Amino acid sequence: MGEIKYPPPKGYPLGVTPWFKFGATLVVPLIKLISKREWRGAEYIPKTGAAIVVSNHISYFDPLVFAHFLYGNGRAPRFLGKSELFKLPIIGTVLRGAGQVPVERETENAKFALHHAVAFLNAGHLLGVYPEGTLTRDPWIWPMKGKTGIARLAIMTKVPVIPCAQWGAQELLPPYSKRPYLFPRKLTKVTAGPPLDFSRWYGREDDIEALNEATTYVMDAITGMVETLRGEKAPAQRLDPRTTSLPPTGNFRKKSKGSDK
Repeated sequence: MGEIKYPPPKGYPLGVTPWFKFGATLVVPLIKLISKREWRGAEYIPKTGAAIVVSNHISYFDPLVFAHFLYGNGRAPRFLGKSELFKLPIIGTVLRGAGQVPVERETENAKFALHHAVAFLNAGHLLGVYPEGTLTRDPWIWPMKGKTGIARLAIMTKVPVIPCAQWGAQELLPPYSKRPYLFPRKLTKVTAGPPLDFSRWYGREDDIEALNEATTYVMDAITGMVETLRGEKAPAQRLDPRTTSLPPTGNFRKKSKGSDK
């Protein structure tokens, strides 16, 4: 695969494109209409320069909540999204125009996601990453064990990694559901923390032990922040979906085609 290059971010919020602004013009008023917000830690989101923001994943709606938090604090982020979304009419056009990149999860082509991520960071973009790789399968909606891609990316690029956590979007749109609960308006919370320190693992991006340690470090940080948002402690043992019979991605609750149960 040849070298991938992206143009540097420009405009305000930094990284915005005409399609990104178009999508935000439609989506932000909708988010405000159906939810209330509580944002904390915005001072930790870098105003310029390459950085990675990581968060837990609790609802199909939370990427919009997370993107709104970042956009409202001066950065138009780039995400590597599941390829199925890019095949949808209109939505796919907006996502591509906004600079997002499709990823074919659980296929041979999924490895190219790392190349795109590095290219975004080399250009100075803010990259959004969900370390779990999919919606949490935890029955109590706690963060699961993460995938090592975020650790490899952080160790390779040495850019700031900002841990974030969110809670509340699952009340508006429960995990794996397509049926929203619009009223009363739900409170969505997003918080950001100080950058994580990966320096102890620098130079070990091909060491599986280092990658596992660094991934646990990321998920511990996110889980601790989720505990604060929820006001309760997470289970001592974090769910590892690889030790279950659940599929790696997709709606595992789906009984039949067309059902979101």
